[in-house]
Amino acid sequence: MMFGYIFLGLLLFLGLYLWSLYNGLITKKLHIDESWSQIDVQLKRRSDLIPNLVETVKGYAKHEKTVFADVSKARSALMGAGNPMEKAKANDALSGALSRLMAIAENYPKLEASSGFVQLQKELSDTEDKVAYARQYYNETVMEYNVAISVFPGTVFASQLGFTKKEFFEAAPTERKSVKVDFS
Repeated sequence: MMFGYIFLGLLLFLGLYLWSLYNGLITKKLHIDESWSQIDVQLKRRSDLIPNLVETVKGYAKHEKTVFADVSKARSALMGAGNPMEKAKANDALSGALSRLMAIAENYPKLEASSGFVQLQKELSDTEDKVAYARQYYNETVMEYNVAISVFPGTVFASQLGFTKKEFFEAAPTERKSVKVDFS
């Protein structure tokens, strides 16, 4: 009789533990989804700013068609990307195209003095900061989730409950290189 109560108590404890573990993993997974949606929001905002920026620069630099095409192509790739790895790659391509666009803008003093261009640059810079923060938050939530399913006892039950590791939003190898600053 006493053994039956102990066994029942252990089963109840194990059931409550698994319930708690499952709910904790679901919560972490939902945090990942929410943080990913924040990245998406900021990337969408950035993509919405780009056509205005391109049109503003086009008015001054009509002969730079390849750069405008590159920006447009990179923006389309970002809008069509699905998973974190694809979004990261497309984001890197867009960042490169935008930096070339900004370099062109430096060659046109009237453009740089234009209040509309300055405002667009400020909004784009603000959005870049928000993308960086959202990306950092996403990676933190992915790390927390991945740790939870990788350490004991989560590692024992997580895969059986259908939880798998998530991808980080990583920088491309080109973004990891040292930046050379040349004031000549």
